[in-house]
Amino acid sequence: MQKAWVYFENGVFIEAQCFGASGTSIGEVVFNTSMSGYQEIITDPSYAGQFIVFSMPEIGIVGVNDFDKESRGAYCKGILVREYNTRFSNFRAKDSLENFLKQSNIMGLCKINTRDIVKMIKKEGAMMMIASTEISDPEILKKLLSEAPHIQEINYIEIVSTKKPYIHQYATFDFNTFAYKEPNTIKKVVAVDFGIKTNILNELTDVGIEVEVVPYSFEADVLIERFKKQEIHGIFLSNGPGDPMLLQDEVAQIKKLIKARIPMFGICLGHQLLSIAHGYNTFKLKFGHHGGNHPVKNIITGEVEITSQNHNYSVPEEIADIAEITHRNLFDNTIEGIRYKDAPIFSVQHHPESSPGPKEARKLFAEFASML
Repeated sequence: MQKAWVYFENGVFIEAQCFGASGTSIGEVVFNTSMSGYQEIITDPSYAGQFIVFSMPEIGIVGVNDFDKESRGAYCKGILVREYNTRFSNFRAKDSLENFLKQSNIMGLCKINTRDIVKMIKKEGAMMMIASTEISDPEILKKLLSEAPHIQEINYIEIVSTKKPYIHQYATFDFNTFAYKEPNTIKKVVAVDFGIKTNILNELTDVGIEVEVVPYSFEADVLIERFKKQEIHGIFLSNGPGDPMLLQDEVAQIKKLIKARIPMFGICLGHQLLSIAHGYNTFKLKFGHHGGNHPVKNIITGEVEITSQNHNYSVPEEIADIAEITHRNLFDNTIEGIRYKDAPIFSVQHHPESSPGPKEARKLFAEFASML
């Protein structure tokens, strides 16, 4: 390992060890509370432009494999961990996390007191940071960080979205047979890719939906015509990175879909964009929700579901004027799910597809299929 230096926006400067890609990288730092599933987290496109602090102190134990990737690449800036395990031991492992990070040009920083970093973020909020294996002078790092664009000014959707449409071929993975289940589809939807996770597509296919994935730069008029001809039966709006308020062109297209009364389901960023398109702007949370162990109350059933989460933004309480609130976060009472009163549209802030995390909320995919 080589030495690395980290400078945070609030002036905190620390020394670390680097086990991933070398160089200098700038991004927003957030923390994740999951106890497992680091490969799925690292390959979640919603982390584009961010450094992930793992509160789980031991990382690298199970290596990496081809099945646990949640996208075609990895878009986070880096990870911060307490201890990195150079030896991995798991029957599914094909390579080490270290090699995966280097191949993906992602920094891996260890020998860090991650407990202090998590406490700092909880107290002061998510902030920008710079990490380098080349520069040890805190004043130079401070200058480079101050001159770099803030994450809220960068549109990462253009980077993580697919470049051309495709049909998703798989249902969920069966760990008994170690193969993907055979699709048995009845209805068809178009999934708009703002940074979609693979297991979202698997779960949609698993409940009988054929999924055509299209780029973020979709044309609503084309989809509306296809809906009228019954070529498609609904629209799915995916998760993705960054500030939803930057995506005004996409919001304009979603407004057309709403007006056409096409059935829609949104997750995470898709949930936020639907709110904005209805006239209710999102706001940024202090440090967001990131992890696979977050309790959400289903207001409709009264059940508490443990969920997987990854978001920095939330929809406002005023949306209750036009939508029924269906889910609430039990950590801070923010809105986690809504169903619009006068349209066949519903959305959730959390990730019912898990990967990683519990699967208690996956029934939402079946609800979407039933609505179609």
